Amino acid sequence: MSQTTKNALPTSLQANPLLGSWIQFGANNTLRVLSGKVEIGQGINASLRKIATLQLGLNPTQLDFIAGDTQICPDEWYTAGSQSIEVGGHSLAFACQHFRSFFEAAAAKALSCKESDLSLSNGTFSFKGQSISYFDLQKSVEYKTYQLDQAWTGESFSLKGEKSSVDGFARDDLHEKIGGKGFIQDLVLPNMVHARILRGPHAHAVTDDWHLDKLKALAGVDQVFVSGQFVALISVNESALVAAYEKAQTLITWRVKTALPQEKGMEEFLTGLPSVISEPIVEGTPKQGSVKHVARYSRPYIAHASISPSCALAMPTEGDSLSVWSHTQGPHKLRDQLALALNMPAPKVRVIHVSGPGCYGHNGADDVAFDAAFLAQELQRPVRVQWMRSDEMSAGPVGAASLVELDASLDDSGSIVSWDATVWSHTHIARPGWGEGINLLGAWSTAKPVPEPKPVDMFLPAGGGLRNIKPYYDLPSLKVKHHFIPESPVRVSALRSLGAYANTFAIESFMDELAELSNQDPIAFRLKHQSDQRARDVLEKAAQMSNWKAYRQELSQAQDGRGLGIGFGRYKNKSAFCAVVIEVEVAEAVKVNKVWMAVDAGEIVHFDALLNQVEGGIIQALSWSLKEEVHWNEMGSTSISWDDYPILNFDEVPVVEIELIDRPGEPGLGSGELAAGPVAAALANAVTHALQMRPRHLPFTPDRLSKMIMDSN
Repeated sequence: MSQTTKNALPTSLQANPLLGSWIQFGANNTLRVLSGKVEIGQGINASLRKIATLQLGLNPTQLDFIAGDTQICPDEWYTAGSQSIEVGGHSLAFACQHFRSFFEAAAAKALSCKESDLSLSNGTFSFKGQSISYFDLQKSVEYKTYQLDQAWTGESFSLKGEKSSVDGFARDDLHEKIGGKGFIQDLVLPNMVHARILRGPHAHAVTDDWHLDKLKALAGVDQVFVSGQFVALISVNESALVAAYEKAQTLITWRVKTALPQEKGMEEFLTGLPSVISEPIVEGTPKQGSVKHVARYSRPYIAHASISPSCALAMPTEGDSLSVWSHTQGPHKLRDQLALALNMPAPKVRVIHVSGPGCYGHNGADDVAFDAAFLAQELQRPVRVQWMRSDEMSAGPVGAASLVELDASLDDSGSIVSWDATVWSHTHIARPGWGEGINLLGAWSTAKPVPEPKPVDMFLPAGGGLRNIKPYYDLPSLKVKHHFIPESPVRVSALRSLGAYANTFAIESFMDELAELSNQDPIAFRLKHQSDQRARDVLEKAAQMSNWKAYRQELSQAQDGRGLGIGFGRYKNKSAFCAVVIEVEVAEAVKVNKVWMAVDAGEIVHFDALLNQVEGGIIQALSWSLKEEVHWNEMGSTSISWDDYPILNFDEVPVVEIELIDRPGEPGLGSGELAAGPVAAALANAVTHALQMRPRHLPFTPDRLSKMIMDSN
């Protein structure tokens, strides 16, 4: 678990090695900085603008920042995996450093001085009263074909560069979003039509009779477009179209192609499905222990539950080309998939990223982009498609369910001497462009359908269903068995943290159980098995913030339904560290009173953006862990509205206190997904402290807690 001094070449630089891919000269004495990492609510635009501005020695007004346009921006895979700073930020900073060094050399030559003698401010190099700017040197410096991948040394460097008086970098995306015009749903194209796609309660729902005459006769419908099982209602009036869509659904009788298995408790359900078994991790030699413990933990299928359903716009352009506006996490991957599905050359498809309200993984953004692109190509006019809430919850991908069994032994000193883990789960990633085939829902149902790709999961060390299954503790042995389940009752793909949510929840719950069996304090037990000083630092900071020992003892003595729990994690065992303490009050339901969290994400680039990420992750993890669960019947999902799928309300948000540990000069570490597993575990551990009985199956709804209490009596 020790830190290495060398860092691997970022994948973004591998894919985009030319310096000119990252920086260009823009209009009006500006530098245009380009990125493939897109703004999905995490404040990354502000962070990357800050990195570029400080590294280049500019005033913020001199920088033109563009992200997520496949026509001009570098291909940086997906904005996913907590890699926007970890990969994208380091790549951009490295590019800016080298761009600056080229111009420093030219400026030093022009001003007859050493490069070290120069000062740089507002894009202008100065020496003894003389000055020359980037823009003065624009035509004399060749930099575009410089190979950044060959220059990478792996040495750590400050993302923010030299100290500067330039500060701030407010999240300018928030102004329009708060004002109501900052989302893709607000975008309007000239002469566009609106469309709603008729879909049933399951991604694979079909019908034998569309009742096309009745659909065409619906008020507000200007056209009914039909291509196989892909049927769209089209109108220039969106309000009338929505009313027509609701009436249309009453005309159609849906069926699923393959019978869905009956819903059961996750433990019984997942172990009863066919699986492919492997042992991807076998490390060390287990020792004989005096205390053995085995327990199982589960999470259900979880929806993205974004505040607004997915939306996209598409428009035919000159030269048989197509422009698509999407809130996808992977503009270049979507472009390539659309080109394949539409039988077009990839350069003929341009994808432009526009923010959507809520993005936590592979939601319906890419699917609705196909809907719009396909219709725009067929109708040869601009088309806007917005999914309905029922589409989002039933046809869109959801996060896969998981079951985790842990088996460990302790010796007489209370130290862990063996650890085995078994995981049952599906794929946790089926994004467009990942793996083989075309992962776009609409493309599977047109008159010339493409086959749906076979499910495969992401391999370790990143892992999908096995992400974070390896405990970030000092263990003498570890064995992991994986039951990969290819088929699922609902469509599954990437959701924030993938398998790390269930695996960290299980590991950190189990650590508390082992601590209790050996009569040790939960934090002391973790520190006993932890040699990484940065991990120890966040644990000790969280303990200090919450006054752990004294407050926990006070709650134990009070026995009034309140409890205190701890959770720890290092996301993917290589990204940010966090430790969280949660106080709960348990009556008819679990009420979270307060959350304390300590976070180490390396060098902090943008304090507010990091804080926003962590706070949002905490609230979402609480919502998942207390309320969220997808249900289904023989026809498909039954969790298709806010009534069927409740999320955390504003009046349920607890007091949150966060300490960010800055590590200047250390690599920036991914933080967007760090909270999920540790929060779930801290919540479970707090409920256990309050009730003296342990919930092991998420979410901790009143019904599930009541059943647990009744079963224990």
